[in-house]
Amino acid sequence: MEKDSLGSYPVPAAAYYGVQTQRAVENYPISGLRAAPALIEAYGLQKWASARANRELGMITHKLGRAIETAALEVAEHRWDAQFVVDVYQAGAGVSFHMNVNEVLANRANELLGQSLGQYSPVHPNDHVNFGQSTNDTFPTAMRIAARLELDRLRPAVQGAAAAFAAKGREFDSILKAGRTHMQDAVPIRLGQEFAAYGAALEQADKELAHAADGLLELGLGGSAVGTGLNTHAEYRGLALRHLARKTGLAWRPARDLRFAMQSQWPMAVASSALRNLALEVIRIANDLRLLASGPMTGFNEIMLPALQPGSSIMPGKVNPVMPEMAAMVAFQAVGNDVAAALALQAGQLELNVMMPAMAHAVLHSAGIMKNMLEVLTRRCVAGIQANPERCQFYAGATLAQATALNPHIGYARAAELVKEALASNRSLLELAREKNLLPEAALREILNPRAMTEPTRKKESRKRKAEA
Repeated sequence: MEKDSLGSYPVPAAAYYGVQTQRAVENYPISGLRAAPALIEAYGLQKWASARANRELGMITHKLGRAIETAALEVAEHRWDAQFVVDVYQAGAGVSFHMNVNEVLANRANELLGQSLGQYSPVHPNDHVNFGQSTNDTFPTAMRIAARLELDRLRPAVQGAAAAFAAKGREFDSILKAGRTHMQDAVPIRLGQEFAAYGAALEQADKELAHAADGLLELGLGGSAVGTGLNTHAEYRGLALRHLARKTGLAWRPARDLRFAMQSQWPMAVASSALRNLALEVIRIANDLRLLASGPMTGFNEIMLPALQPGSSIMPGKVNPVMPEMAAMVAFQAVGNDVAAALALQAGQLELNVMMPAMAHAVLHSAGIMKNMLEVLTRRCVAGIQANPERCQFYAGATLAQATALNPHIGYARAAELVKEALASNRSLLELAREKNLLPEAALREILNPRAMTEPTRKKESRKRKAEA
């Protein structure tokens, strides 16, 4: 039996959590989902830095501070993850999860000091583990630390996918194909240019993630309740952040306004947006891969994706684009998470946004699944993509949008008539232009060269150099 301000309540004898956690477990049997490992790790780091700062400032004794620090590092190292049992959908602001942290740390610290679980003596969850702190400042701090850690783990996966697409761009650089806009024939492009562009899109997404990651370094730790710093030592805030920086190797900085750091969760909004934008690009690219690989007999069939598993329980020999399909579904979830985060982000009132548990879950979930998805997509799909040069070349020669290159020489209207006649007669543009003696043979061959159409700037530069010579 343990006692809190509401009275006595039974707690499992072997649990490192306590009465407030047990109440939350029974109050919120909602999803069965538990806190992301990154949030547990982040809270352990925050509590370690706070305990060390308070110990060095003489706000808690050396003996108790050391025990709390040791317990907090164990939590940060995921030794006690099973003790964090509060559902992700819980009391506003994350009070329940915060007390889960305080109780586990107090019980473990007391155990390290030779005491029994549940006695909270000499280390108390509120009086010592939480000295000079509040859910108001520690939950947003831990949430931002966790989000920064997850973005740092995600970004190498994004960079790896970008590099893999760029490598395919170089590999496929010589392969001509038809471009398509509005899902209709367009001027020629090289398959390598398409793939290089996919890599460029992911590089841009990584830049946005880097911007978001920098914003997460701004922490409101030390604001205590409502951002006033009540019950904190004047030097606590700076000292705790310096300890946190040394431990993590990241340049955490104090929020420019502690009230702002609690009222608004702007950095989480930026992080969620960056994850959403990455997801949207992944969906677009995954859809392109499915189109380019469609067929093989009745689709585009311009590329071949690695065959990873049978694609049908009834159609023999069918192979599906399972990795792009999986990637799109993961990205759909990330987009949905951003909607949940956005609603939570705008729902704060006055001095505190109490919807932080929802935004923390949404952002951390997205970062984790996007990381795993991109690693798998890169390794098991992108790296093994093969081109179908013959099919690509066929489309490059078949697109009547090549007439676009004739515009400067014969005019748009005349070129359009040529396209209509080519479609009606099932003849090539070159054949008709030659028959109508529109331009000299050499000029026609140069103008209607599909490869030259993919690098018009280079051709102009070459002409300029020849003229200058």
